[in-house]
Amino acid sequence: MKYYIIAGEASGDLHGSNLMKAIFKEDSSAEIRFWGGDLMQNTGGTLVKHYRELAFMGFIEVLFNLKTILNNIKFCKEDIQQFQPDVIIFIDYPGFNMRIAQWAKEKGIKTHYYISPQIWAWKENRIKAIKRDVDKMYVILPFEKNFYEDKHHYPVDFVGHPLIDAIQNQKPIEPATFRTENNLSEKPIIALLPGSRKQEITKMLSVMLSVVDDFPNYQFVIAGAPSQEFSFYENFITKKNIRFISNKTYDLLKIAHAALVTSGTATLETALFKVPEVVCYKGSWISYQIAKRIITLKYISLVNLIMDEEVVTELIQDNCNTKNIKKELTKILDSQYRQKLLAKYDILEQKLGGTGASEKTAQLIIAHLNA
Repeated sequence: MKYYIIAGEASGDLHGSNLMKAIFKEDSSAEIRFWGGDLMQNTGGTLVKHYRELAFMGFIEVLFNLKTILNNIKFCKEDIQQFQPDVIIFIDYPGFNMRIAQWAKEKGIKTHYYISPQIWAWKENRIKAIKRDVDKMYVILPFEKNFYEDKHHYPVDFVGHPLIDAIQNQKPIEPATFRTENNLSEKPIIALLPGSRKQEITKMLSVMLSVVDDFPNYQFVIAGAPSQEFSFYENFITKKNIRFISNKTYDLLKIAHAALVTSGTATLETALFKVPEVVCYKGSWISYQIAKRIITLKYISLVNLIMDEEVVTELIQDNCNTKNIKKELTKILDSQYRQKLLAKYDILEQKLGGTGASEKTAQLIIAHLNA
């Protein structure tokens, strides 16, 4: 069968690659054409557009790039028509994907959504479009099933969180060798995960690195995004205890002692690697003011949302400053505090539903197509 997959961000590339592996395993004759990134490209199939061409963050940024976004939507529709897939699989990225889903449904193409848009956070009225345009929805967070089925009477499949598989499938590393190969010292590591888009990296690294001098016994290691070149990060590496590693975030988290993490999937990844973290987020002033008025969630990190309590500290917008980062980083370096936090991480992992999310999703997609 022919599958057309659309992922528009780094996390979607990761989950898309694992889903593709599972599809190829379940369907030996599968043809896959996709929008994604390097991980999906390395899995097989045909890459149409890389997510680095698609990632625009924030309300104002989207407005400034509206022409590019509309051209991408037009191109995507044309490409789908030429490929004639049996199904389109959407991975998160709702602003783009929901437009394609509406068009595809009108064309009679089957539409499956893997990793739900976060309509429980904002734009809950998208449920109308989802009910109309999405044939099957596969959710990865335990509370999403109740949200869809109990509140909105829309059946979904909870498949578990694919990050558990992605992390368990990692090859072990030898810490000493990894340090040597990546020019790291013996000092304990504070990992910096500032995001994947240039505008958020610039904003977040500036404030994260403002505390470097307060922790001379640690080395701060920037986790470079695969979509960005080293030259972009070079200006931030201004002191001896700042290091940089590109496209090895999981290996870095395996040996990190603590982390400063921009909100997003990375907050959950860090917790699953059992690394104490502080969540840091700053957006443009206008984007933040708009978001504050339409998002009603108590928390911004997936860790806290899933646990429904403040397990990790969230420093948002004006609270994300040098003074607060120093205070909270000091806290998670304390051994007693760390033990309590790691115990919460164990409960978090149990709530996520075990292994096999990619395989379950692939099997459900194929079963539905063969029905």
